[in-house]
Amino acid sequence: MQSGWFALGALLAALAVGLGAFGAHGLRSRVDAPMLAVFETAVRYQMYHALALLAVGWASTRGTTTLINASGWAFAAGIVLFSGSLYLIVAGAPRWLGAITPLGGLAFIAGWLLLAIAALRG
Repeated sequence: MQSGWFALGALLAALAVGLGAFGAHGLRSRVDAPMLAVFETAVRYQMYHALALLAVGWASTRGTTTLINASGWAFAAGIVLFSGSLYLIVAGAPRWLGAITPLGGLAFIAGWLLLAIAALRG
């Protein structure tokens, strides 16, 4: 799965760069400043966790464990739930989708904790 985590991380990082450019140039005239800030938060957290997936890919080369793979899945789920829900809200989806965003944050936290435990068990 190591090459899969590397590939997913790289693709999600590329997508974050593209979305960031879209937000800076395409959204500025279409949404108000608070919604633009929400979009920027989604892009930033997507990029952080795309890089985390690269770390998961690297860690899996040092010994594939269930914990390392679980951290990768948690990061991926966090991107979908956290960043995805924010992107949808900025695009005009119902605000109740904001209730999903904290679940993505919990997935991010779980991913970091799982990666830390895997490193400590090294």
